[in-house]
Amino acid sequence: MATVENAPRHRSVGSAKLREALVAYAFILVPMGVFLLFFIWPLAYAVYISRYDWGVFGKIETLGFENYRELYRDEIFHKALKNTLLYTALVVPIQMALGLAMAVIVNAGIRGKTFFRSAFYFPSLASSAAITAIAIYILSADGLLNAIIGGNRPWFGDSDTALFSIVGLNAWTTSGTMMLFYLASLQAIPTDVYEAAAIDRAGAWRTFWKITFPLLKPGHFFVGVVSVVGALKVFDQAFIVSNGSGGPNSSTLTAVLYLYRTAIGDIRFGYAAAMGIVLFVLIFTVTLVQRLLFGRPDTA
Repeated sequence: MATVENAPRHRSVGSAKLREALVAYAFILVPMGVFLLFFIWPLAYAVYISRYDWGVFGKIETLGFENYRELYRDEIFHKALKNTLLYTALVVPIQMALGLAMAVIVNAGIRGKTFFRSAFYFPSLASSAAITAIAIYILSADGLLNAIIGGNRPWFGDSDTALFSIVGLNAWTTSGTMMLFYLASLQAIPTDVYEAAAIDRAGAWRTFWKITFPLLKPGHFFVGVVSVVGALKVFDQAFIVSNGSGGPNSSTLTAVLYLYRTAIGDIRFGYAAAMGIVLFVLIFTVTLVQRLLFGRPDTA
């Protein structure tokens, strides 16, 4: 008799769990649909068309993996990839160091830290195109920088300095975003570790290197991944300063800019798709390496 009385209750609990699960799946249905539609489907479609000579009107000729073999022999793509990797190797540590330094400053008990947070972050809010246009004027042969240092070098027009000028420009504009990420990580560190360091009479520099910096490991991983992915996809500044040519002497030609020129200028969508797949594999591999090296939780 007790079993019969408990049966409706069990069915009610099971129905409530089922309804709860359906509601949860309904909440994630839309974002998952957006992710599949705008991320997974374009990736799969790019893999598909990368095996064809794909033009404006679709498939022209089946090439198999010929696009990838051509890409392996493409000296221009090699130059663009070399520029992209050099840019990434330079800009990522600079913007991470600047972001961390600014986060430490605004996290300290200084007067007006709200103002400094806003001031440091403001370049990240401004339009990239507008900032680049202003930078072109400042770094021109008769611009403000040369007027100050007494030179006449066109910084974006010289193949020796064009890419490094973009590095400096982007390191400045993106460091505010990195500051916010580091600031969130800094505020997640428990205060008792600093109290223990104060009892041991550890100095500020020793406290930073022995306590703060190691405890920021999750922040380093996240900021590093975001920085590397953004650097490997650099496009707009290189496009604006070179008028889309990647000059002078291909010094500002990046992988994404070359992809854009191939797809839009040469109407070779299949070859550009192969380029995009190679770049995706590169970004995925670098992210995986970062995860293995820096993203593992400490087991001690």
